[in-house]
Amino acid sequence: MEKLRFGEGSDSLVVCEVDPELREKLRKFRFRKETDNAAIIMKVDKDRQMVVLEEEFQNISPEELKMELPERQPRFVVYSYKYVHEDGRVSYPLCFIFSSPVGCKPEQQMMYAGSKNRLVQTAELTKVFEIRTTDELTEAWLQEKLSFFR
Repeated sequence: MEKLRFGEGSDSLVVCEVDPELREKLRKFRFRKETDNAAIIMKVDKDRQMVVLEEEFQNISPEELKMELPERQPRFVVYSYKYVHEDGRVSYPLCFIFSSPVGCKPEQQMMYAGSKNRLVQTAELTKVFEIRTTDELTEAWLQEKLSFFR
């Protein structure tokens, strides 16, 4: 019987580093003063094995954000969302959304899955959600997810 050690073979988990420029951008994004919805979309640069910035958006609704995500490729999103609580209070939670569509390449899927936790730790985020189709990303879905955080 042959044992496969972790890290051997083609299915070893790759954990990508976070691009230093992206790291700084995420830090600034955390402390933004604006009160509109904003998003940072990130992707894995396969050649560099690094999570990098793809695009940034200001004043973007969940429905508009959904239109910016590829349907067949994974993406990471940090979303600053204006959330009005049932009691009328307003907060601006930072949400981490892992868009992991059904039908993307397994190799790509694994690179993203392997890199997700490091990125979440780097961005110091606690509200972490995953979608399997871009259609899931709606205002109602996000509000339902956020309602679990009091």
